Amino acid sequence: MGLSDGLLDPKKKAMVVDDCCNMIETQLAAKSGISGIALRTAFAALKGVKPGYIPYIVEQLLPPCFSAIDPIWSEGIQKGDPVAHLVASRSHTADALLSVTDTRVKSSTRSIVRGTYEKLRGSAKQHIEEAVPDFAQVIENYTKS
Repeated sequence: MGLSDGLLDPKKKAMVVDDCCNMIETQLAAKSGISGIALRTAFAALKGVKPGYIPYIVEQLLPPCFSAIDPIWSEGIQKGDPVAHLVASRSHTADALLSVTDTRVKSSTRSIVRGTYEKLRGSAKQHIEEAVPDFAQVIENYTKS
């Protein structure tokens, strides 16, 4: 069973989406300096696209994101600690997640989404790498037996 199968079970899906949205908010709040201001501004612009846009996008992105990182997570299970492995492989994990968002943005018809993403894409890997420990914890919270 892959991560998508277990984490997007109808009984868990809404909770996983909520926890991911809360994680994003927490990550953004922790950012400081000009890059933090830029990220929070971009996030506010995306929230303004329409009510519920961020949870909707998170819900849409989770299945391909879970599929993208499933091999890394599975490797971690074999090593005995999938969270630690995902964190130790944060660069690879970030690349896998960015491949999903890069593909998604290419097909976006919303210029504000494309434009915002393109402006922030250069620094995105660093920010995602910083979020991997929290994301791994969200995953673990819902994969524990």
